[in-house]
Amino acid sequence: MRGEAGRRRTFAIISHPDAGKTTLTEKFLLYAGAVAEAGAVKARAGRRAARSDWMELEQQRGISVSSTVMQFTYRDRVVNLLDTPGHRDFSEDTYRVLAAADAAVMVLDAAKGIEPQTRRLFEVCRARRLPVLTFLNKLDRPGRDPLELLDEIQDQIGLEPAPITWPVGIPGELRGILDRRDGTAVRYQRSARGASEASEERLGPTEAAAAFGEEWVAAREAAALLDAVGASFDQKRFLAGESSPLFVGSALTNFGVRHLLEAVVDLAPAPSPALDALGASRPVEAPFSGFVFKLQANMNPAHRDHVAFVRVCSGHFERGMVLTHGATGKPFATKYAASLFGAERTTVDDAWPGDVVGLVNAGGLSVGDSLYEAVPVAFPPIPTFAPELVASVRPKDLSRAKQFRRGLDQLEREGVVQVLHRLGGDPEPVLAAVGQMQFEVFAHRMEHELGAAVELGVAEQRTVRSTDAETVPELRNAGGVELLERRDGTILAVFPSPYWLTRLESDHPEWTLEAIVTS
Repeated sequence: MRGEAGRRRTFAIISHPDAGKTTLTEKFLLYAGAVAEAGAVKARAGRRAARSDWMELEQQRGISVSSTVMQFTYRDRVVNLLDTPGHRDFSEDTYRVLAAADAAVMVLDAAKGIEPQTRRLFEVCRARRLPVLTFLNKLDRPGRDPLELLDEIQDQIGLEPAPITWPVGIPGELRGILDRRDGTAVRYQRSARGASEASEERLGPTEAAAAFGEEWVAAREAAALLDAVGASFDQKRFLAGESSPLFVGSALTNFGVRHLLEAVVDLAPAPSPALDALGASRPVEAPFSGFVFKLQANMNPAHRDHVAFVRVCSGHFERGMVLTHGATGKPFATKYAASLFGAERTTVDDAWPGDVVGLVNAGGLSVGDSLYEAVPVAFPPIPTFAPELVASVRPKDLSRAKQFRRGLDQLEREGVVQVLHRLGGDPEPVLAAVGQMQFEVFAHRMEHELGAAVELGVAEQRTVRSTDAETVPELRNAGGVELLERRDGTILAVFPSPYWLTRLESDHPEWTLEAIVTS
């Protein structure tokens, strides 16, 4: 058991939109031999879409709106790569994925550095004590001084960068990469459109000086400065979430990709004992346990099926085994289990701690549910976000009301939006979301996947707090407050502005108005 768990590396790739996260995902697959040719990030004419962007809407817009799992092998390691949406509107999906990861790769655009979404995602990594590797991307384009970016990383997110590789040449004129571990360099030859591995030539210090000239001198001087200030890699500090090994390159041209992939295999931790909801540790050798961190329907439109993504925390999974569903205490059969590779899947007979198993036709499961064998376990709940936008929704065609209700239930379970209902009033549902694009994805999938085109009301910015039954009558009399209920019974008070909330809190401190915790 320990041997199989020790071979696993399960990590998420996180970034601000357009930092190059999906491109890097494709290049990892290329260098691992999982694909013969890397796909284009955007579905331009004549090119296929990125392997991880399997949804039609993603291919149309060239952005990631849903997390994806891809399993492949590299150097006798089983790698479970979790690609996440970069757009802020889909932060909740990213949070769920981070709950299933043992480490994260943070991708930064070398021209932009730390952006708001980067800070927000790192705060989640820190809360979950995830070790983070950093990749300074797009150094083939004009950008900022890498030394300046190191200061920004430390100042803005409190993570001490420890560069392992360093660019030879300024941003926009990347000539090669210096490996600080042994003082050697790698010179690259670009491949056509970056579709195949870049040709790499390892150079010793003398050869690098002859090949790169003054640019090599500048790179060595920067490395000496890093040595002088103690910016060197320390495995213990990395695993503690205090320091981040940093790598440089260009995912588009494949410069530096191999360095980073090897670091994930060599430095990222193997699965460790998981903490349950009470804070007790469940060893990897314990009987099987896992939790659902994502639901996705219609990955295979021909079958209209549901897939539950289950992170294996302990024990040996065998297809066909009967587990216990923690939320209901009922038996759950695992006859249809798959290993995932984007939208593609293959039947899997065995899985070990760290692996992600796709349980097909798992309509009875919800995000956060535990599955276990023999010894009961419940894992910490996966948080939901406080909604910031609300909008009414109704079916365009009333004859499709049944499909409309089924679609609402399905997309709410997946976490695409939150579906709320007014307390004791209008039965028309209300959608709540973090950002506008969630509504657009909802409407697209309702029409094109579920056959129930919808009419959305104008999305309005709102301030939301949770409340209780005792406070509800008082809020009804306060005016301007809408009372809604979630599937789990939580009552939400929706205020037209933060100022109205502040006034009511000041006038009535005894009322229950709690911020919705997100981590």
